[in-house]
Amino acid sequence: MASGLVVLVPIIVTVWVVYWLFRFIANLPLTQSIDDAALRVLITLAVFVLLVFAVGYLMRTAIGSLVEAGIDSVMNSVPGLRVVYNASKMAVETALTGTEDLQAPVKVNTWENIRMTAFKTGREAPDGRKLLFLPTAPNITSGFVIEVEEEDVIETDDTVEEALTRILSAGFGERDETPAGIPIDVVEERPGPEAKTDADDRPTTD
Repeated sequence: MASGLVVLVPIIVTVWVVYWLFRFIANLPLTQSIDDAALRVLITLAVFVLLVFAVGYLMRTAIGSLVEAGIDSVMNSVPGLRVVYNASKMAVETALTGTEDLQAPVKVNTWENIRMTAFKTGREAPDGRKLLFLPTAPNITSGFVIEVEEEDVIETDDTVEEALTRILSAGFGERDETPAGIPIDVVEERPGPEAKTDADDRPTTD
């Protein structure tokens, strides 16, 4: 159930935000003053696209970075909401840019009997150690770049999406796995020789 919420909630939130923004632009007095319905829709779409590009350009500046950091700080300070916010943010970023920039997830032995999820960067330190990105949970926009010996890196079969789901949901979105139970040897039951009846023991007479 948690895995389904992690997938569906970001999609629903993203669609709702896009719909609300589109309706907001369509209900502006300037837009409503246009009599032609088709032209009104085209202008609404044009304003929407320009607004998205303008916000995107603003976020690339120093002011945009401060605004984004402030928004992230506020959202991540609210329990529960930060999971939805980060999942929605990652869903949009993944849909627009894909996950090609993220290398295969691995496990790292940080302390004794403790493992943490990290991502390969494809780079190495001058001394040959592997450079990994160790994100925080559930806010993956921050983390640590660590240098790890190759023998301390544990390869996994997880995909990037599975690792992101686990981190964004703070572990609650882990894929369901059937726990291994106690092995039981199953012996196929074969029919044995038929039991002798009293009639079989009786002497035959001619």
